[in-house]
Amino acid sequence: MSGRPDSRRPISQDRGPRINHQIRIRQVRVIDEENKQLGIMETADALALALHKQLDLVEIAPNQRPPVCRIMDFGKYKYEEKKKEQASRRKQHQVQIKELRVRPATGQHDLEVKMKQARQFLADGDKVLVCCLFRGRQMAHKEVGEQVVREVVKLLADVAKVESGLRMEGRRMVLLLSKK
Repeated sequence: MSGRPDSRRPISQDRGPRINHQIRIRQVRVIDEENKQLGIMETADALALALHKQLDLVEIAPNQRPPVCRIMDFGKYKYEEKKKEQASRRKQHQVQIKELRVRPATGQHDLEVKMKQARQFLADGDKVLVCCLFRGRQMAHKEVGEQVVREVVKLLADVAKVESGLRMEGRRMVLLLSKK
């Protein structure tokens, strides 16, 4: 077997619709640039009509019998599609996980300040990972840390729901909250 590609193999069509000479079927249903149905035509005639108008023949519904082709400016079409995709990507919000660190000995006022921050994170559409850190002998009294985490859940109950329950990860007790 030689290392060069087989010239008889058809070109893969992963890059969008077939245009102009890539359309191999004998007859196609044609729609012109003003969205008028021109009916079923021979592909060669449709291509000649498109070239006469200095436009492209683009296959828009290849699975229909006969396939539907539109006469259009393909470069302009690709440009507009790219702009639409960029605009939709700009509007998307990437959900981030914001970490809220507490300790078994975190005071009530400090907890309230952190709750204000957590509410802002949840309002922005992000998730909040409540993380209670233990040091030294605090590991012997995990229930104190659990009580602080449960207090956080109780204070945020009106805006957040528990997405993944309380679990230990080494010296950390974590719980994930998401917007209601």
